[in-house]
Amino acid sequence: MDKADLVWVSLSTILVLLMIVPGLALFYGGLVRSKNVLSIMIQVLTVFCLVTVLWFIYGYTLAFTPASAVIGGFSRLFFGGMLNLSTQKFTLAGTIPEITFASFQATFAGITCALIVGGFAERVKYAAVLVFTAIWMTFAYLPIAHMVWGSDGWLFKQGALDFAGGTVVHINAGIAGLVGAYYVGPRVGYKRESMQPHNLPMVMIGASLLWVGWFGFNAGSALSANETAALAFFNTLLATAAGVIAWTVVEWRYKGKPSLLGAVSGMVAGLVGITPAAGLVGPGGALVIGLLAGAICVWGVNGLKRRLGADDALDVFGIHGVGGIVGALLTGIFNAQPLGGPGLKTLSEIPHQLWIQFEGIAITLVWSGLCALFAYFVADKICGLRVARDVEREGLDVQSHGESAYHP
Repeated sequence: MDKADLVWVSLSTILVLLMIVPGLALFYGGLVRSKNVLSIMIQVLTVFCLVTVLWFIYGYTLAFTPASAVIGGFSRLFFGGMLNLSTQKFTLAGTIPEITFASFQATFAGITCALIVGGFAERVKYAAVLVFTAIWMTFAYLPIAHMVWGSDGWLFKQGALDFAGGTVVHINAGIAGLVGAYYVGPRVGYKRESMQPHNLPMVMIGASLLWVGWFGFNAGSALSANETAALAFFNTLLATAAGVIAWTVVEWRYKGKPSLLGAVSGMVAGLVGITPAAGLVGPGGALVIGLLAGAICVWGVNGLKRRLGADDALDVFGIHGVGGIVGALLTGIFNAQPLGGPGLKTLSEIPHQLWIQFEGIAITLVWSGLCALFAYFVADKICGLRVARDVEREGLDVQSHGESAYHP
């Protein structure tokens, strides 16, 4: 065990927790209307907590222990045998205790599931959110995580590159949010009433906490206090800044005015784009990834969203899905050593790597999308998915949780 690595990954776990509560909760809370701010916050909080408990019971063992190309085994149910360090060594954990590795990965599972609630925000029953989360995490997140990151995983063996979760986290959550938006249907008054974010300063605070926490998300994925973590750290800083600039310039050019909401969205787009690439590309590649992710995600939340016709309330697919796809593909290009990356030795290897990256993206979209459809269907049958129209009109804070964020 290396004590410096243990401290760094432990700190990174805390930083990822900061991304979720309070970061994502504040970010999503500010984006919804004032009558639903508490409902989205409690969804983010309790979804994360539910996933953490399930991770301890069976999630970790199915995601990371070797068993098959698609799913793990049962040797670590309830973290059994994990603390017997004198007789067992877990390869993926490297120089840190396995329980530290498992703790770090628990926060990844939690934030992935929490991201999805933005797709169907402001109109789904609280109980249904929890039922959906348990099913989707079991049948979508765990297999995808195992296939991409497991030592015997199908995509891992194919050579798919995903440093910190472009496919596992962002594309995975993005498509699940989009399927939810289709399945649940649009909010009452969608495209007829104003549904602007109710508190942009709250959005700014939440997004800033996401950026701070993302250093743990990306640089922590090196699982060591080493040069790879240092590279991932700077790439996260640079690509995010580039994402802000790109979104702001594109929005300024086509809408006439730069907005704080746009700049903050560019921040998240840059973070999403660099996630799969953070420790696998050079700073030049990170700059390009940030710029392209920021610019393309403007289209993702405008042109593509109109074409898809789904009320993806908080643009989970437009930013996380699209940004994750952009980042995953560009990782396959800028990983090459002639382009400043640490991986592929020649440019001629890029087409093959791009195909592997595309394969990972396609499998994630199809697998996660079908699992999401199944999970929404089951949740709908068990407890009903959508709230009544009058409940939605009044707001979920009062009707579902008996409290209000703002008192007259």
